[in-house]
Amino acid sequence: MSGIWGKNIRISIFGESHGPAIGITIDGLPPGFEIDLDEVRREMRRRAPGKSELSTQRSEKDEFEILSGYFNDRTTGTPLAAIIRNRDEHSKDYLEIKSRMRPSHADYTGNVRYGGFNDYRGGGHFSGRMTAPLVFAGALARQILESKGAAIGSHIISTGKVKEEGFSLTNIEEDTLNRLSHMDFPVISQEKGEEMKALILEARENQDSVGGVIETAIINLEPGIGSPFFDSVESTLAGLLFSIPGVKGVEFGLGFDISEMNGSKANDEMYIEDGNIKTYTNNNGGILGGITNGMPVVFRTALKPTASISRKQRTVDIQKMDNAKLEIKGRHDPCIVQRAVPVVEAVAAIGLLDLMMEAR
Repeated sequence: MSGIWGKNIRISIFGESHGPAIGITIDGLPPGFEIDLDEVRREMRRRAPGKSELSTQRSEKDEFEILSGYFNDRTTGTPLAAIIRNRDEHSKDYLEIKSRMRPSHADYTGNVRYGGFNDYRGGGHFSGRMTAPLVFAGALARQILESKGAAIGSHIISTGKVKEEGFSLTNIEEDTLNRLSHMDFPVISQEKGEEMKALILEARENQDSVGGVIETAIINLEPGIGSPFFDSVESTLAGLLFSIPGVKGVEFGLGFDISEMNGSKANDEMYIEDGNIKTYTNNNGGILGGITNGMPVVFRTALKPTASISRKQRTVDIQKMDNAKLEIKGRHDPCIVQRAVPVVEAVAAIGLLDLMMEAR
């Protein structure tokens, strides 16, 4: 089933962009864990739309309602279900796309897959709106990971062709990750951040959009998490990351660049410090044989430019079976990268928690 994921933590998402609500059920959470709801709300606000001119002006507060699995401020161990009600949907903006397929959207493939019965408004179940319940689940998973000492953080390493320096693969401070997670536009270089913002606003002015890359780090993970082949850390995280709408690439450590190196340079040589085994470099991104080695897990996620742009585009009308032109109406992000940061961190937390439970 496409809406269900996990072995030890089982999540199931439901809803559509313009339906009454979207939501998630999480099965397998340990009983008795005290949830910091204020921190969950903060994570939800990071993803929520309508906060600035850099994002869509659809105004959704993403307030959640927990329906089950939570009692006296703690998890009960039974399935935890939560919903997020949709309050600012403009369905009339999507009447034209009932038969005219939006380029680079799932309108056509969804229509074929579900025989035309899919809810097309705002992308329906294919919409980025469906990442809100993932952020809710990820916020819970993140708190459990943090209780075990782990820390997660990300920065926007590039928007379009504007790039900043990446993390040091071997030495990433927890304070740096915490600081980034509290920034509206998380970048290491404020100067580069301003250039990125200017590029996004220029794209909006030109009725266009831009994409970008998010670099994420998870530190203080114990060695031994993950399994070879199908349950590797890479395959688990990549599978979840590719479930995020708009994601087109994922790489770990040096990623594609490691293919250009000799083994003598690419290999992460090892040493012992204070009784812990470490590596001088971290070209493999903290994962060997699909299993964590104790070094920072570092990966990058590439997102395509927002498919919804205001420019007139060529498409097809599947009702008339004829070529057509389409000018997309509605409220859309000129760049989805900023709001995708907490989503990337959320699915990483979900995946790692599932793998940690398997290891134990």
